[in-house]
Amino acid sequence: MEHFEVIDEIEDIKTIAVSSSIREIEHLRKHYGAHRWRKLKAVTTVRLFGGRIRRAEVHWYEAHGTGTRMKIKRYLD
Repeated sequence: MEHFEVIDEIEDIKTIAVSSSIREIEHLRKHYGAHRWRKLKAVTTVRLFGGRIRRAEVHWYEAHGTGTRMKIKRYLD
């Protein structure tokens, strides 16, 4: 798992799945509760653990009242 920090504005946010269309919905509900979950993607600039700065596409799950957990899907530079 890659550790990173978002250091710029998150741009071009798109919803790519909602509730039952999310493959991992059972895991999310079991660990975080039965909320209306959404899977989103966007583009942003991140600082990696070693200090390197990269442009990346990030994906995350979110639901009202829970937090978010982002992951880098791919680098764009």
